[in-house]
Amino acid sequence: MTVTEDLGAVTGAAVVYTDVWTSMGQEAEAETRRREFAEYRVDEELMSLAPDAVFMHCLPAHRGDEVVAEVIDGPSSVVFDQAANRLYAQMALLAEIFAPGAA
Repeated sequence: MTVTEDLGAVTGAAVVYTDVWTSMGQEAEAETRRREFAEYRVDEELMSLAPDAVFMHCLPAHRGDEVVAEVIDGPSSVVFDQAANRLYAQMALLAEIFAPGAA
């Protein structure tokens, strides 16, 4: 795994994944985070570096902050499939916890 601040590292990626910049309980830091992270917003220009990539986000998303609407609502976005699959995974986990071996 490579950790970098270089957005060019997205070039040729299969997946572009982001998360919210300001989580619940951190609302007082929201404006500072918007300023400091603005260059890391996932937009069409960034996605153009990986034209075959899918876009993922764990939701809820803040359109205009970490991702622009054109990307999260666009054809490369799989966020709603991702959320649906997470639901099924959580359901299977609960089934195993409450009825071991039944799933």
